[in-house]
Amino acid sequence: QVQLVESGGGLVQPGGSLRLSCAGSGKIFSGYSMAWYRQAPGKQRDLVAYITSGSSTNYANSVKGRFTISRDSAKNTVYLSLNALKPEDTAVYYCNAGSYASGFYRPDNYWGQGTQVTVSS
Repeated sequence: QVQLVESGGGLVQPGGSLRLSCAGSGKIFSGYSMAWYRQAPGKQRDLVAYITSGSSTNYANSVKGRFTISRDSAKNTVYLSLNALKPEDTAVYYCNAGSYASGFYRPDNYWGQGTQVTVSS
């Protein structure tokens, strides 16, 4: 079992920055690939970025060059740095633990509770 707790969301102006954290506990955190998803009101939950157990990363086209995912296995924590934020980045951001194979991230059923990011002037 893996428990995940997100933090770091908030209200920020367009062009601003935030850093989200996801603290994990339970089973061996470092063996999992980790991902951030987001869900805006009335929309599906979309993959934003993932990082493999070997620290390879991949990003959705909409955030490439603006967001950075990283992990600190010693602290059982994965981060998402959000820069140059836009109103369309407004969503609840969720952390997920899963696996990576054949070029695809596969989410397991380990989700945090989510953290709200609101980009507005």
